[in-house]
Amino acid sequence: MSVLEASGAVVLRPGDTAYDEVRRVHNGMIDKRPALIVRCLTTEHVAAAVRFARARSLEISIRSCGHNVAGRAVCDGGLMIDLNLMKGATVDPNARTAQAQPGLNWGEFNAATQRHGLAVTGGTISTTGVAGLTLGGGFGWLMGKFGFAADNLLSAEVVTADGAILTASVHEHPDLFWALRGGGGNFGVVTSFTFKLYRVGPIVTGGFNFWPYKRAKEVLALFREESAKISDDMSLVAALVRSPDEPHEPLAGIIACHVGPEDVATRELAAIRGFGEPVVQAIIRKPYEDVNSQYDFGFPNRALNYWKSSFLKRLPDDAISSMVADFARCPSHMSILMLEDVHGAATRVPTAATAIPHRAAGFNLLIPSVWSNPSETALNVAWTQDTFARLNPFFAPGRYVNYLDDDEAQRGGDPVRAAYGANYERLVEVKTAYDPENVFHLNYNIPPRKSATR
Repeated sequence: MSVLEASGAVVLRPGDTAYDEVRRVHNGMIDKRPALIVRCLTTEHVAAAVRFARARSLEISIRSCGHNVAGRAVCDGGLMIDLNLMKGATVDPNARTAQAQPGLNWGEFNAATQRHGLAVTGGTISTTGVAGLTLGGGFGWLMGKFGFAADNLLSAEVVTADGAILTASVHEHPDLFWALRGGGGNFGVVTSFTFKLYRVGPIVTGGFNFWPYKRAKEVLALFREESAKISDDMSLVAALVRSPDEPHEPLAGIIACHVGPEDVATRELAAIRGFGEPVVQAIIRKPYEDVNSQYDFGFPNRALNYWKSSFLKRLPDDAISSMVADFARCPSHMSILMLEDVHGAATRVPTAATAIPHRAAGFNLLIPSVWSNPSETALNVAWTQDTFARLNPFFAPGRYVNYLDDDEAQRGGDPVRAAYGANYERLVEVKTAYDPENVFHLNYNIPPRKSATR
């Protein structure tokens, strides 16, 4: 029995019954084989795993829900710390706070908080992990009303590179707390998140309308116009998709979430509901939990994924025309081209207040290419890269770190610097203080000062 097994953690090795299942992540393109997987149940298990790996010079990867497209949660030949069994959630409805362990996804988190009519900004799909989304900043349906997920983090329990257990907040280790709110997995293993909660729902207005593809340019123009005037209560996403049913006709749609009073939602959604003749008309009153899962179907587990994403300076007609023309040539009926509107509370936080710097109102483009047949990988990757390249003239500086795929550095530039902009150098200082040897480097890495990266 190893030291880790003696601590109570579950240790998996190649050949063990559950090994192949646990090493798999959401993106079916990722096929890595750790030497050891440590399935942690407590913070002490995590600390023991970090110390064990360091004593044996093993690389460390950290998996919570495994949803990150680049697959950084899994390593080849090292030790994977698996947090997926840590699914505790404690809600204090009087204080309007929730404490969440890192194995939770947003569907599970919302199930706990919505029992009390409470919520905080979470992922736009329910299978996204609480940990990864928050540490990268945290876009979601409520960011117009309450800011990013990271903006609502009150404290975090962290296992650092030397195996110590710290609490980070505005009062304790405030430099580390600042970095955790958007700086990713660079600074330690977060084993507990405490969030501020807000009154939401449980019934809100949400759903989607989709129109025939011949109206796609008009739909994206409508999305642009409505995004310019909506209140904080509403979030909008535009999407070019294909019907899930044969013959997989292309469609153009707008997906909405409005958490204000029904009469206000009716007024603000009037132009979208009244436009043209939609083939799908499903913006209705429904539970917030349903809104959070309303296009989970577009991201099936273990499908093959390749993503590209960037902020846009604006959404001019030429950009819309390029998107519509290229999506019509998309080789997979499972792929999507999305535009996320960023406005409201998320844009009123100072850039330097948290590690995530993206505080300008505007749009984020995401092209999540998804397919199932490995023989079609080259075709789908090429289409995604070509479509993204043709939109380059419209891109603004900055990248959202949670959407970066695994080949970003190969295509020129420094995507991590682009993701953090003016906050990058301060993140280097925090990294140097808490992880000077770059133990946690299997991520979108911020190298410490005066230390070679591995």
